[in-house]
Amino acid sequence: MEQIYLSAENMLRYVVEFSTLILEFFGICILMYTGIKSFILWIKRSDAIRLELAQGIALALEFKLGGEVLRTVVVRDWAELGILGAIIALRAALTFLIHWEIKNEKKALQPSE
Repeated sequence: MEQIYLSAENMLRYVVEFSTLILEFFGICILMYTGIKSFILWIKRSDAIRLELAQGIALALEFKLGGEVLRTVVVRDWAELGILGAIIALRAALTFLIHWEIKNEKKALQPSE
């Protein structure tokens, strides 16, 4: 019975690590795409560059945050959990600030009535 438990635990660890890598990879891809798109908008002198960049960064951070939350499933000790908690808190705060910036940027881009 103990062998089954150890095998299931190892399988869970591999699934979580692979899933975390996939989420982190998606976050990086979104960030790269947003950077290239924003650079093109900058060349075209678009007014929506800040909004596009903020939305892309927010989405990338949410994928990265999802990877960190998933990583907490396989944490073994309190020190590692503390580090992951701090990373999650920082990324959540950044996401909150970026969403606030998006809201303000949308207001600024709307024509005044």
